[in-house]
Amino acid sequence: MSTATVTSARPGQVLADLVPASRVRDAALVLGGAAFTGLAAQIAVPVPGSPVPVTGQTFAALLVGTTLGARRGFVSLAVYALVGMAGVPWFAEGKSGMGMPSFGYILGMLLASVVVGALARRGADRSAWRTAGTMVLGSALIYAVGVPYLALATGMSASAAIAAGLTPFLIGDALKAALAMGLLPTAWKLVDKR
Repeated sequence: MSTATVTSARPGQVLADLVPASRVRDAALVLGGAAFTGLAAQIAVPVPGSPVPVTGQTFAALLVGTTLGARRGFVSLAVYALVGMAGVPWFAEGKSGMGMPSFGYILGMLLASVVVGALARRGADRSAWRTAGTMVLGSALIYAVGVPYLALATGMSASAAIAAGLTPFLIGDALKAALAMGLLPTAWKLVDKR
């Protein structure tokens, strides 16, 4: 098979590994993942009583980590975070900088991308239930950083931060996990048919 064609899936690969390897590929995947996360962050719905909106950002970050793998996923989300901190308004609701109370969730996405990427490399994105578990774990890691940051940034108590920064998002996270359960294993099935 020529190096210009998509290769077959092998154990230990993530979806991005199916594209022929090069530094240009890796740079394009990293920048594309950052841009995808920035675009998805613009899908934002305010939550009454919470400074944190419902967005497509967490779903995008988990997909980026899973499809690119731990290293490229982390670098992609680090680019997203650094460019947003530098002033590009591509965080949720067109915001930028570190001063917003929801910035902790972005930091949590960095951690989550590494974990879901490492799990994907072990095949955690190849079946529906394993994908669901991977997405739930990734979301939990995002909250583990985001909710305490929210409490510190706003002066909320822990219970108030959980009520404002976790509880309203659980149904949406379940829907995002269900979507990933369909997307990722289906992508692998399509690859395996080649």
